[in-house]
Amino acid sequence: MAINIPKGVWPTMVTPFTDTGKVNYAALEQLIEWYIDQGVHGLFAVCQSSEMFYLTLEERVSLAQFVTSQAAGRVSVIASGHISEQFEGQVEELQRIAETGVQAVVLVSNRLAAADESDEIWFERVLQLIDRVPHVPMGIYECPYPYKRLLSPQLLKQCADTGRFAFLKDTSCDVQQIAAKLEAVKGSSLQLFNANSATLLASLRLGASGFSGVMANFHPDLYVRLTEQWDSEPAIAEMLQSFVGAASLIELQMYPVNAKYHLSKRGLPVSLHCRSKDAGAFRENHKLEVEQLDAVYRMLKRQLI
Repeated sequence: MAINIPKGVWPTMVTPFTDTGKVNYAALEQLIEWYIDQGVHGLFAVCQSSEMFYLTLEERVSLAQFVTSQAAGRVSVIASGHISEQFEGQVEELQRIAETGVQAVVLVSNRLAAADESDEIWFERVLQLIDRVPHVPMGIYECPYPYKRLLSPQLLKQCADTGRFAFLKDTSCDVQQIAAKLEAVKGSSLQLFNANSATLLASLRLGASGFSGVMANFHPDLYVRLTEQWDSEPAIAEMLQSFVGAASLIELQMYPVNAKYHLSKRGLPVSLHCRSKDAGAFRENHKLEVEQLDAVYRMLKRQLI
């Protein structure tokens, strides 16, 4: 099975909604073009940032199809939408997503076993799932909701040894854990993409393949430069790392509403409507935080020219 997941930046895509709560495909089309114009290397559709736990299966499938079609091979697309707690429901979800033509279908690590179940049980279910969804590369997302299940290096190696896995979105936020995971999968087709901004440069130096996190909805171009040129521009890389690490604190403030506000200020027709958060609770101070972050971003961009 050919597995070709480009290194670099993979934004965790937000889902634009109309003010009445339907998926806004006209806005989504422009959002996809914006990501691509920013230089990203791939798109992670139908993930937690996309509010996948609040989307119907038909909506998740439709989103994956739309993003794949609109990207039209200019960048790779992977998708999850794997939210069911029942095995047969998971099989249906993954098969339907695979049929959309995405480059990889992403398993959500906490959907495969309860928090108190063992890694052995987890891996048995992985083997059952990949047997039911053949002929497509797989990924793994250590999604923090409803609980975070981090993979041990040993468990990750077992996944890599199947030859089916190409992508890990790592959410450990721990350089030592990342180093151990990278060592465990060395020489395999499984690549690690860090979701944590503060540890990004350190992880790239260890051999991580790139970034896949929520902050690529704010300033993906900076992540592109950091992931592409960290070794050839060490001083600029340190400057970028200092900015993206500190800027990522805004993730704690009403995400993804604040990301949608930022995108709207960038001129995209993205409303603040969310299904996972009450946009009505997005206050003036939250708007100021986004606007001030963007002002600092623009100052940094002028220094980088």
